[in-house]
Amino acid sequence: MSAPGAGGGGAAPLVLALGLLPQDQERLDALRRREFPPERLKVGAHVTLFHALPGEELPVVLAETAGACRRPGFDVRVAGVRSLGRGAALVLRSAELEALRADLAARFAPWLTPQDAQRFSAHVTVQNFVAPAVARETVQRLSAGFSPWSLRATGVEVHRYLGGPWELLETVPLG
Repeated sequence: MSAPGAGGGGAAPLVLALGLLPQDQERLDALRRREFPPERLKVGAHVTLFHALPGEELPVVLAETAGACRRPGFDVRVAGVRSLGRGAALVLRSAELEALRADLAARFAPWLTPQDAQRFSAHVTVQNFVAPAVARETVQRLSAGFSPWSLRATGVEVHRYLGGPWELLETVPLG
């Protein structure tokens, strides 16, 4: 692998997110649409694995992602709600998700930004960009009747970041 920015293409960065069953995705999307400020809502609910891989390295990213996805699909536990200060997130737990993310991180190590090199904390942001008091109320409301549930991971989505919205380029299936 070459260093970040190699290739000189200057292509927009790639975002990798966990692919989910359609019914699980819709449940999370509905919650995000309900809680997220509409003027700031550019993408659906997502479990970000990497925020900014070099876009000019798309063929290598796809090949390495395919290698890491040679494992069966798995369940991810939605374990709770946490504050983001100016938003709220669902906390996710899965040893298989941690292993997939670690495998991908090792494959992409030369390209990881400081944000992507940090310890992985799996979550789905359902609200962001709100006043802290609004976020606290959301966390309290979502926590009040919270009951854990499971999502099914089906693959890794490779998106191109377009300055706000994302463009889905490919979904690499698990298994």
